[in-house]
Amino acid sequence: MTTVGVVGAGAWGTALAIAARRAGHEVRIWARDSAVAAAINERHENPAYLPGVVIDPDITATNDLAGLGRTDVVLLVTPAQHLREVVRGFAAQAARSVPMVICSKGVEQGTGALMTEVLRDILPEAPTAVLSGPTFAIEVARDLPAAATLASTDLDLARRLAPAIGSRTFRIYHTADTVGVQIGGAVKNVIAIAAGVVEGRALGDNARAALVTRGLAEIGRLAAALGGEPRTLMGLAGLGDLMLTCSARQSRNFSLGIALGQGRSLTEIMAERHSVAEGVHTARSVVTLAARLGVEMPISAAVDAVLHSNADIGDAIGALLGRPFKAEG
Repeated sequence: MTTVGVVGAGAWGTALAIAARRAGHEVRIWARDSAVAAAINERHENPAYLPGVVIDPDITATNDLAGLGRTDVVLLVTPAQHLREVVRGFAAQAARSVPMVICSKGVEQGTGALMTEVLRDILPEAPTAVLSGPTFAIEVARDLPAAATLASTDLDLARRLAPAIGSRTFRIYHTADTVGVQIGGAVKNVIAIAAGVVEGRALGDNARAALVTRGLAEIGRLAAALGGEPRTLMGLAGLGDLMLTCSARQSRNFSLGIALGQGRSLTEIMAERHSVAEGVHTARSVVTLAARLGVEMPISAAVDAVLHSNADIGDAIGALLGRPFKAEG
């Protein structure tokens, strides 16, 4: 594999383009916004999404989705709720043999579909993998040490894809558990909003540790119901990603939760933001999916109620604290 296409020129898409170029590949990145593409091509930077980072001049940006179907591998780095629409934009030109690596974290609204299921609907024959883990874009772009999990039911494919983006400072581990990796990446954003609320309300470190731990239990239950493996959630795509997202203020979901906990409205917070906080959109999808599978997820349900049903945060916290004592599990 010598040519890497990146669909999405947000912070993470740009960082992955930089990582792929660092690994020695020719890289083309698609940007929906022509101004972003122009900035990458002419100024070698992406000030809208990844300010302060110099982009290798050999990385080229385009507004033409069709051209990415002619690369050796495509990284799909669009917001989860836009994945279906974007993939449709180049599906007709994509060769059936070109591997697609899903780098979006979420569960589709309305359908409750995982991102691999969305991709399968449109490109059923495409070799597919999922990349996830505790990775802030700015740190990967700056070549700071990081690690992630690359999941594919075809482990040979995962092993071949790892060098497309992996390097000495960006370690890629592989697994066949695409379900566990996707659920870990999607639900941790919802739990991170709850952890941010705990921080914003100054409820203490004990409370946040308890919430994150019980949140991990929710992630594990949902993953198991869909056929995921428990050990996956103890790795980078589960516990690792959850720890990072629930403890760092540069996390979009954690910082959004902090603002909610401090009394600001969701509308006000979102109006100030340029980037997507996936947990806002994923909360409803996760709760709907859990209900369909008969999986108990009280923290996720509380976040969904606060975000989308105008539930009072104090009442939501009280309801969680008032749940009956039970065996841990």
